[in-house]
Amino acid sequence: MAVKARSELYRRALEVIPGGVDSPVRAMRAVGLDEPLFIRSGEGAYVETEDGRRLLDWVMSWGPLLFGHADSETVAAVRDAALRGTSFGAATEAEVELATEIVDALPSVEKVRLVSSGTEAAMSALRLARAFTKRDRILKTAGGYHGHADALLAGAGSGLATLGIPASPGVPNGAAADTIVVPYNDRDAAADAVMQHGEGLAAIIVEPIAANMGVVPPDPGYLETLRRLCDVSGALLIFDEVITGFRVGRGGAQELYGVLPDLTVLGKIVGGGLPLAAFGGRAEARPRPGCPCWRVCATAQSTTVSSVGLPRWRTLSRRSATCSGSARCSPSS
Repeated sequence: MAVKARSELYRRALEVIPGGVDSPVRAMRAVGLDEPLFIRSGEGAYVETEDGRRLLDWVMSWGPLLFGHADSETVAAVRDAALRGTSFGAATEAEVELATEIVDALPSVEKVRLVSSGTEAAMSALRLARAFTKRDRILKTAGGYHGHADALLAGAGSGLATLGIPASPGVPNGAAADTIVVPYNDRDAAADAVMQHGEGLAAIIVEPIAANMGVVPPDPGYLETLRRLCDVSGALLIFDEVITGFRVGRGGAQELYGVLPDLTVLGKIVGGGLPLAAFGGRAEARPRPGCPCWRVCATAQSTTVSSVGLPRWRTLSRRSATCSGSARCSPSS
């Protein structure tokens, strides 16, 4: 078998970046490519690679680019915001307006905090749940991805409803010890886990539509079961809507399925594809005033990113209103 020669760009990348990429998913080995795609530019539904190929992009930066690459309204918002300053480390009106749009869109969210990444949002939501419930353990599903915080990089033990074990080198045993891992869509396993560990359970975190292991919708009654288990045990239900948020509907999967979580995690879609994320929920799901569990990076919500998210949200709101009650909605609505 002939061995394909590496491109010069890939060779250079391997010299300075582990594996040649900054995220394992970009390596493209799982889809049969010998080396990653290096993208030069994007426009609308297409990207152009560094070697000149024009490709239809089904990935769209893993979800957040609802309006395509180099969308003119987004580009104009980036330029306008950058001219006013990129980051202040202080409050801005854009944050307030963006938070208002998020609260208006998601049925379960009454208060929201902006952060820099989905990982940070999930990590912060779990910290908040633990502070609110004064409990330590969390339950997640096998195959569900909620970022690379240590407690969430846990794999299933030797049986159902067991405490987790580290799923990655570098994760201490103690960091995964309070994480319970059960199969997705398995109501009995979730119920058994809550029965066994419920008194110490702070939260159940789940992708309402599992996207990390393929697009797997919830079985009828599954999300409702998780809601009831949380109500009975006193744990908080966290929906990770990094992928589903505003894609399956303006109000996310929680609106689509009619099941309201206590906390919601959102990703780059809130910033129009730029590095912004959020977590929020019902107003009473908070610990005592001044608790440092709400603490995040002081420069997380840059004025540029918050300002870019606003026009995209308002476009979503207009299209949602136009499409309300319609069986189908044209992308040009």
